[in-house]
Amino acid sequence: MITCFDIGGTTIKAATATTPDSLIHLGRQPTPTQDFEVFVAVIAGFVAKGGAPAGSPIAISITGVVDPQTGLVTCANIPCIDGKVLSDELAKRLDRPVTVANDADCFVLAEATSGAGRGHRVVFGAILGTGVGGGFVVDQKPHPGAGGLGGEWGHGTIVATKVDVAPYDLPHFACGCGLSGCLDTVGGARGMERLHRHLHSAKLPSTSIVDAWSAGDSAASQTIDLFIALLAQPLALVVNIIGPDIVPVGGGLGNSRELIAHIDAAVRPRILRHLDRPLIVPAELTADAGLVGAAALGLGAGA
Repeated sequence: MITCFDIGGTTIKAATATTPDSLIHLGRQPTPTQDFEVFVAVIAGFVAKGGAPAGSPIAISITGVVDPQTGLVTCANIPCIDGKVLSDELAKRLDRPVTVANDADCFVLAEATSGAGRGHRVVFGAILGTGVGGGFVVDQKPHPGAGGLGGEWGHGTIVATKVDVAPYDLPHFACGCGLSGCLDTVGGARGMERLHRHLHSAKLPSTSIVDAWSAGDSAASQTIDLFIALLAQPLALVVNIIGPDIVPVGGGLGNSRELIAHIDAAVRPRILRHLDRPLIVPAELTADAGLVGAAALGLGAGA
């Protein structure tokens, strides 16, 4: 039995499992962000609640970057763990082996083992949430890359400034990473909202923009057309470089099957490989992806 966790900046979710598909949920609690001892106590409380045997492992999916060489966690959302080798710190306090991995890597591993990527050798997971994230799995093994940054396709000055849909010319927007022109600035939910403000001087949440587009609204359609044009080019490049068999899309925008189908239709003509089936698909595991991925990692599916 393993105790697995999905830890974000707001909430900790926990479960026990004997296989990645056999989660027994233990509930959720607010994430202690400032006090590490309180953070440890919450983890210990869930372990005790789940009744896992002494010495049984813990696996954690966590927001932020986990360096695969050192285990060092960089996590601005949870300051009390930032700069710590969290796996070692928890293992010492709880007397159990602890595995910690980035939440995007756990999402992709979950999809590769139990979701839309089942049966596929190479799976790239694209996350279109608040921003843009991702990761990839080869032979059911995550590839976090140097510094834990593998698959992070949302950053770098890569966004086109000239596209084949109106308004044709677009500025590069400043990104929180310190660069400008990153896909993260136009590719996630906040990026879609930014594009809509830029085009129409209207402030709408991404959910409303997508709903209006589905209903045939012309302003929302212009925003979505531009969004897809800006997203499809870098995603096609990722596909050409990595060669995934399937690309499950998670995050809030991944909930729109219509939007994902349009992204797929825009990406496939731009890649070298000719496919007569969908490549970009909605993720099958949504709320439990972090827990399933953590369980898979801790139980050895992604070892």
